[in-house]
Amino acid sequence: MHDVPIDSQLQEAPRVGSRSEQLRASPPMFRSPLLDRLSRVHPIVPPLIFLPAITVLAIAGGWHTSVTRFVIAVVGGYAFWTLCEYWIHRVIFHFEPEDGIGARIHWMMHGVHHDHPNDPLRLVMPPAVSVPLAAAFIGLFVLVLGTPLAWAVGAGFLAGYLFYDMLHYALHHHRHPSSALERRLRELHMRHHFEDDQHGYGISAPWWDLIFGTLSRRGPKTPTE
Repeated sequence: MHDVPIDSQLQEAPRVGSRSEQLRASPPMFRSPLLDRLSRVHPIVPPLIFLPAITVLAIAGGWHTSVTRFVIAVVGGYAFWTLCEYWIHRVIFHFEPEDGIGARIHWMMHGVHHDHPNDPLRLVMPPAVSVPLAAAFIGLFVLVLGTPLAWAVGAGFLAGYLFYDMLHYALHHHRHPSSALERRLRELHMRHHFEDDQHGYGISAPWWDLIFGTLSRRGPKTPTE
C-alpha cells in the first residue's frame, strides 16, 4: 500500500528517515487542524466510552432474561462481532481503488495504517466513526431481535469490538508478548502487515481466516520496526 496525498499542502509534510521513523510516522489526513486531531485517538478513549455502554446494555439485557438466554445472547453478539471484524477488514478496508476519491478514502480508512503501522494514535478507531457505527448496529439488533434480547446481544458485540481495539493496539506496541497466544496473534498480524496483506484478516479471531481460507502463510522473516 502507498500513501495517497490529500492535497498539495499535505504533500509537503516532512519526510522521515529511518525505517522505524517511517513506521511510527503520523502524516496529516486533513487540511483542517481540528479534523486532523480527530483522526488521532489515545488508546484509553475506547474503554472510557464503551465500558459504560457495555455495562448498561448488559444490565438492561439481563434484567428480565433468564441466565441461559442472556449468556447465549452475549456470546452470540461477540461471535457476530468477530465475523463482522473479518469481513469489514477483508472487503471494506482492503478494497483498494487505484486512483481518485476512492483511493483517497481507502488511504484514510486503512491505507495509512499499513503505511505507518506503528503510529500509536491511529491504532484504535476514532469515536467519530466507532460511536455512530455502534449505534447503528444496536439499532439493527433492536429492530431484528427486539428488547431485552437486543441489549444482551449488543453488550457482547461491543465487548468484542473493544477487545479487538485493545488487542490491535497491544499487537503493535507490546514488543514482548506475555503469552504464547499473544505471540501467535502478533505473528499472524505482523505477517499481514509485512509479508502478505491478502491473508490474515481476523485480528482477534483468526479462526475465520482458517474457515475462509485466508490464514497467513509463513514466509521469510520480515522486520517489524
